Amino acid sequence: MSQPDKLNILVTDDHTLFRRGTMMLLESFNEVGQVDEAENGKDALEKLTDNAFDLILLDLEMPVMDGWETAKKITAKHPEVKIIMISMHDSLQIISDLIEIGVHSYLLKNAEPEEVHRAIISVVNNDFYYNQLVSKALHKKVQKDGIDKGLARRADISPREIEVLQLICQELTMKEIGEKLFLSEQTIHTHRKNLMKKTKAKNAVGLVKFAFQNGIAAI
Repeated sequence: MSQPDKLNILVTDDHTLFRRGTMMLLESFNEVGQVDEAENGKDALEKLTDNAFDLILLDLEMPVMDGWETAKKITAKHPEVKIIMISMHDSLQIISDLIEIGVHSYLLKNAEPEEVHRAIISVVNNDFYYNQLVSKALHKKVQKDGIDKGLARRADISPREIEVLQLICQELTMKEIGEKLFLSEQTIHTHRKNLMKKTKAKNAVGLVKFAFQNGIAAI
């Protein structure tokens, strides 16, 4: 059993050596408790049904059920589980599309252990990890679609919600945003929930993308 407040993580990858090495790395992090493994998406979904995990490290390309299909099923059936996609591919279009379906961040398989640690902590605390790849993907998306400030107005976002959204884009936690705005953490959570409903974002990284696309925050 994991200790209280420790993170339970599921590593899903079809390559045993990479999977086991990643598990050993995660077990070295103080914040991590239970680490389990799955060799494909089907296996991962079965484990998510029977166990409580905070986060899944999910390989993009796998047999039986790949990361793409698995991520879509996780966001639909287990929306509380955070997803960090891992892959050797650095396609900005793929990253942008994964963000669309609700993935919280994206790491290359050659990422340094320190970045893996940062990504896990940021995704758990902030709902996303904003690294260079994700930044480039969002920037390309904004360049392609353009900035439409009218979209934000049509979403009926209040001035306070815009303040909260701008601070989310600065990677502040809900607690830090509350302290900055002199509001309770619960109030900030409510604002974020309302923002996600108004913008149809699946998570905080979706809110960040919306903010960039609509000129609410600078990319």
